[in-house]
Amino acid sequence: MSAKILVALGGNAILTKDASDVAQKEALRKTCKQLIKFVKKGNKLVITHGNGPQVGNLLLQQATGSTKDNPSMPIDTAVAMTEGSIGYWLQNALDEQLECNNLKQSAAAVITQVIVNPNDPSFKNPSKPIGPFYSHQEAKQIKEKNSEFKLVEDSGRGYRRVVPSPQPLVIKESKIIKAIMESGNIPIAVGGGGTPVVESGDRLIGKEAVIDKDFSSEKLAELINVDKLIILTAVDNVYLNFNMPNQKKLEKVEVSEIKKYIEQGEFAAGSMLPKVQSAVRFVENSKKPNAEAVITSLNNIEDYLTKGAGTIIKKSID
Repeated sequence: MSAKILVALGGNAILTKDASDVAQKEALRKTCKQLIKFVKKGNKLVITHGNGPQVGNLLLQQATGSTKDNPSMPIDTAVAMTEGSIGYWLQNALDEQLECNNLKQSAAAVITQVIVNPNDPSFKNPSKPIGPFYSHQEAKQIKEKNSEFKLVEDSGRGYRRVVPSPQPLVIKESKIIKAIMESGNIPIAVGGGGTPVVESGDRLIGKEAVIDKDFSSEKLAELINVDKLIILTAVDNVYLNFNMPNQKKLEKVEVSEIKKYIEQGEFAAGSMLPKVQSAVRFVENSKKPNAEAVITSLNNIEDYLTKGAGTIIKKSID
């Protein structure tokens, strides 16, 4: 049975060790060979994507080359720039797959503004990691050159820059995105969580921040009333006691059960926690009683479509 599905891609699904545009385009061509499986099943699709590695790299490039006459752009503009570049790569790769499979839809990237609260506490406590990992010595050197940067140690993998990450309140272009989806075409939206803006009278003003892609994807899924929110990550399932000898794979889970695991601190704050929180929010806030959220990997899409694989979260499991 066909459904309206929002698929959220992580920024790391796009970036390879080679950060060139050629390598990232090729990664997205492979990604779209998986995503097209949803369309071939007759589903209406919306795609969102992360940009953490890309926007971090762009900001670093800009800071390195910044001059008085050619200053670097603020974070909100850098987010929009990577929304544009990744959106271009993604719609190009998706259109190629649509053509190859004799499907008549088209993909369209929408630069998306996301309204946030100007008093969101994250503006005083930056916590969202962006960009590459650095050694202690590299982080020290970057800090000396860019005193406004805040770098922190990230999960034992090295140091990364952190920036404010406010909660999304409203997706400005949600009606446009919904209209594209309803037409049977495929919108690509809230790239990198969308460009954060605040209301000021009749104006929307950009804020230097990066919104979590999973939270923005959930908010959009809720606003356009899809049936399923699918969050693609590096693992096939959510696990309890992850990477420990007694780790346990979660398959079909009720919201009430997974909320208990959240309270018990089972999920890492910088990686799985926002995905699980977004899944719970979607299922709880959806107007559809059978709404489901799925957390799985890109390579597990076929098994999800044919066998119901992955971690599936619903209000109640039949």
